[in-house]
Amino acid sequence: MLKQEDSLWSKIQQQLSDEIPSAQFDAWVRPLKIKEDQYQLQIFVPNRFFLDAFKSRYAEQVKSLARQFSTSDINISFELDKYLLASPEPEKTVVPSNIAALPNKVHNKKNIDGFIDPRFTFENFIVGKSNEFCHAACQAILDAPGQVYNPLFIHGGVGLGKTHLIHAIANALHQGNNAHIAYRTSEQFTNELIAAIRKGGTEAFRQRYRKADILIIDDVQFWAKKRSTQEEFFHTFNCLYEERKQIIMTSDRLPSEIGHLEERVRSRFAWGLVADIQPPDLETRQAILVDKAEIAGVELQDDVALYISSKVTRNVRELEGALTRLNAHASLTGKEINLDFAKKVLQGLIVEEVENISIQVIQKRLVSFYGVSFENLVSKRRQKSIAFPRQVGMYAARKLSNVSMADIGAAFGNRDHTTVLYAIRKIEEEIKSSPIFAKEVERFLIFIRD
Repeated sequence: MLKQEDSLWSKIQQQLSDEIPSAQFDAWVRPLKIKEDQYQLQIFVPNRFFLDAFKSRYAEQVKSLARQFSTSDINISFELDKYLLASPEPEKTVVPSNIAALPNKVHNKKNIDGFIDPRFTFENFIVGKSNEFCHAACQAILDAPGQVYNPLFIHGGVGLGKTHLIHAIANALHQGNNAHIAYRTSEQFTNELIAAIRKGGTEAFRQRYRKADILIIDDVQFWAKKRSTQEEFFHTFNCLYEERKQIIMTSDRLPSEIGHLEERVRSRFAWGLVADIQPPDLETRQAILVDKAEIAGVELQDDVALYISSKVTRNVRELEGALTRLNAHASLTGKEINLDFAKKVLQGLIVEEVENISIQVIQKRLVSFYGVSFENLVSKRRQKSIAFPRQVGMYAARKLSNVSMADIGAAFGNRDHTTVLYAIRKIEEEIKSSPIFAKEVERFLIFIRD
């Protein structure tokens, strides 16, 4: 291993800090972990999205600087960092003197025990109806940690932003009052406990967590059936709670829904505030996607963002995956990212759901979307302000429900199937000839689904 002051990476980082804006440097270069010798430079990144985005933005720049500063050929690789907290001593890494790195075991910021991702902040968290309550609760902690909402238990499905929020809390508290923060995933906590028991270091293990001002545990649902872990956490919780130290936990389900959990532990989970995060609505998904695209340096047209957001509905990670795939294909082929390109590239990722939305639901949405009364929709009136929304409704019913044209006609004022067929064909022709109208219909279909 090269000496720190002689390392190739030290020189590359110093040059990068001069060449790119400080905000981008903090977001994309500081989180990197490095291993290097005279033949190889391994660059480790936190996750798949980060890996693809970093390679797209900075890989060639890094390789060019490596050729500039190295006196011999060196192999450069970009890899995912699969660090585990298995022992108290971190791996030795090459860390330039003026740059914070990510050691394998413990984040080297003062008073932080565990890795807190500096990229996850409140400033870059997209707030929508699905997460605004939880976001507000997390921010409330900053004013009086340990005094209100203690413990804070955040629950929600995979990829909805739980980890982002708890890292945002940690980053804000560390900057605000330099609190001593301990962060672990539930698996890391358990692995450390097992190692401590095996090596006779349980007392040191306990003191490590009981001296924390803020204890954050991610994914506590994995403690089901782990009695020793639950026992240790129970006593640690009591100690910190009595001293009014802040405790924050996340889970993919409510405390009451976690099976094989001791009742006394379950009750501690729910002592404070239990806040949930729901899947984001269309507008929030689109805002998140656009934000991710800007960070990754991807130019995303509005219709492409709307298409992806309307099809990828479950969580943010799937949105990131779609964006990464789209960007990778565009980079490799040199093609522009437009709607047709997106549909082709993502066809294997986006599975069209078989929908069977009732005509009644479609009609209610039609009334709300176009501001036309239900009575007029089913009437014989032919004014354009009524007939056109009625035709859109027939088109939507044919597209989203499994009913015949005769049934659609009956629902829209006892019209025959030829009238329904005419309406559907007219809307299809209008969609083809008018991009603006096509977007309007697409928004209405999304409005129905949401």
